[in-house]
Amino acid sequence: MLEERKERIKGFIHDSSYHPLTFEELVVSLDVPKEDIELFRKCLDELEQEGHIYKTKKNRYVAPEKIGLVTGTFQGHERGFGFVLPDEPDQSDIFIQSDRVKGAMDGDRVIARIVKFYNDDRHSEGEIVKILSRANDKIVGTFEKSYSVGYVVPDHRRIKGHIIVPLDRSMGAKPHQKVVVQITRYPEPERNAEGQIIEILGDADTTDVEALSILKAYKIPVEFPDEVLQEARSIPQELTPKDYAGRRDLRNLTMVTIDGEDARDLDDAVSLEITGNGNYLLGVHIADVSHYVKENSPLDKEALKRGTSVYFPDRVIPMLPKELSNGICSLNPKVDRLAFSVFMEIDPLGRVINHEIVESVINVNERMTYTDVYKILEERDQDLIERYRPLVPMFEKMKELALILMKRRSLRGAIDFDFEETKITVDENGKPVNIGKYEITIANKIIEEFMLLCNETVSEHFYWADIPFVYRIHEDPDPDKIKRLNEFLFNFGVRIKGSGHVHPRALQDVLDKVKGTPQERIISTMMLRSLQKAKYSDEHTWHFGLAADYYSHFTSPIRRYPDLIIHRIMKEYLHGKFDEQRNEHYSAILPDVTKHCSERERSAEEAEREYEAKLKAVYMQEHIGETFTGIVSGITSFGMFVELENTVEGLIRLTSMDDDFYEYDEKMQVLIGVRTGRIYRIGDTVEVVVTNADPKTRQVDFVLTVNAREADPYAEDSNGNGMKKRGKSGKKKKNTDNKVLEHINGKKKKRKK
Repeated sequence: MLEERKERIKGFIHDSSYHPLTFEELVVSLDVPKEDIELFRKCLDELEQEGHIYKTKKNRYVAPEKIGLVTGTFQGHERGFGFVLPDEPDQSDIFIQSDRVKGAMDGDRVIARIVKFYNDDRHSEGEIVKILSRANDKIVGTFEKSYSVGYVVPDHRRIKGHIIVPLDRSMGAKPHQKVVVQITRYPEPERNAEGQIIEILGDADTTDVEALSILKAYKIPVEFPDEVLQEARSIPQELTPKDYAGRRDLRNLTMVTIDGEDARDLDDAVSLEITGNGNYLLGVHIADVSHYVKENSPLDKEALKRGTSVYFPDRVIPMLPKELSNGICSLNPKVDRLAFSVFMEIDPLGRVINHEIVESVINVNERMTYTDVYKILEERDQDLIERYRPLVPMFEKMKELALILMKRRSLRGAIDFDFEETKITVDENGKPVNIGKYEITIANKIIEEFMLLCNETVSEHFYWADIPFVYRIHEDPDPDKIKRLNEFLFNFGVRIKGSGHVHPRALQDVLDKVKGTPQERIISTMMLRSLQKAKYSDEHTWHFGLAADYYSHFTSPIRRYPDLIIHRIMKEYLHGKFDEQRNEHYSAILPDVTKHCSERERSAEEAEREYEAKLKAVYMQEHIGETFTGIVSGITSFGMFVELENTVEGLIRLTSMDDDFYEYDEKMQVLIGVRTGRIYRIGDTVEVVVTNADPKTRQVDFVLTVNAREADPYAEDSNGNGMKKRGKSGKKKKNTDNKVLEHINGKKKKRKK
């Protein structure tokens, strides 16, 4: 009832014919009964707090956009400035100078006034006029002392400024210790935030404390509450007779799990047979976590709160206690387990011509690793072939089917970002001892293709069932971002076909053209940044990146809550319990559940990236002074980023490039030497020396070696001219440096005019 009233008020104030009215005038205009006036006031207050309406200094209510205001989320920067990311997806970000932040902190919900509009690619500028809600009441950082006062330096670099802590509120924290500070007074112009220490995590620079501080900063729970642990421990670790009732017995069906060597939560198994008509019968068998985690139980509430498991190189912070994640729910070999099984009959063209979804009981034959399956299929390792002889024919058919599915996805236009993931090896103390690329093999591709197909099949099935569901969506990219991406690609002599709204196939065509070149990873990264971020939604739309009309996450309920709630919906539907009441129930809760899970997923990803960056900085401390070859991965006004072969990225500061004075051209994404005309672009190969690595800031610093440009296949000659590289065919490749020079020179000529 309250939400309906709020929507009515919101619609009235946002109507094009509306003029700003006071509270009393709104009461009259909307004919609010006397007994509902306080409820009406509450609705207005909530709409104002949510940023849907704005109360002016003259106490008149108005839609923010009608008076040049924008509601959104503030994203801070370590240098003090920031951006407002508008709620409306079609609005561009607004740049906020440091003197116009007005005490806003990273993540705060704010209203901003636009003070400068630009018609070109520059962000409009604005100022914060109101802070609607604070994102952080607790902040993780390092405690320090200065004479008679303490302060906390936030770990999160987007949070600008120290937090003042009176010593009598410091819990006796010592300098350089990691702490959690509760904010008691938020920052104001020319005044720092104030707070009190509520938890001391331990000495900084130790691996465990660093990991804990990152988890705390991203609000990721580490320990499970006692009631959750008690419920988990009460669940039997073996199936009971009643567990088998009503399930299809698949214990005699040959199936395996295929995962990494260090995987502990095994939630998917696969089987494959050939039917009498020559089709493939693929079985994907997923742990039935919903059998154990009941709705609104302590386990369920904690799983929803976490939203996802978090994976660090040396530890896992699971969504569910180990009694489930590593125990009764994990599809360990040679033991009976409960599952949801999806059988898909697939023709030789990769089309699913029939499918079936059943509750099952399974018994996995073998726990395979990606490495062993790869060695069997590609290296023909005789020892492994002999060890797994009964399974080898199935692996060969799995490879055959995976290649068919890959080709079919490619034909429909799916984008294949072939990123090589980072593999960090740590010792028993959590110290990184090796960093390299994690190789993706045909074994990984088998599981990836089978899970993608299963997720699409389940999603389409329940879309046509016309019941509330959780979809994994990826919206079309912003045309302006695609335009800027095309301008960037100009540097490499490639472009995206079409204009405005593009099909994913057009992006994949670009990736195909640069595949195998030094620029492949950089172009892939820039393209990925130009796309929307995939998210969970209760509303169906397609998945742009996969070029898939239907897609959901169904295959990982041990580590993702959306998969778990999908299992719960499926179970009720298959048992005929999905009546009107349950339909209304899920329709009511899924919008908030999907939004929350998307937010928790982003937090987990950011925490994982930050911890990985910290480990990379620790590792590179052992290599200060050494020389490496890398690829320029980013150009900025203050220098350029270089990525090494081992995936470590560092910064070459402009101030260290003392062979010339370099100008930054933002549109062309290049640095050009004023005297020599030397050009540095994204994708160039350079030689660098490691000069610094700071785990606190996660920053690695490089300087160019004297002969850095000699390592560049597009290096300048002695006159500073761009040299053309000959490919394998002997034909001259297009020299994009000349285009860059023409562009720069053209700009300078225009300026002279």
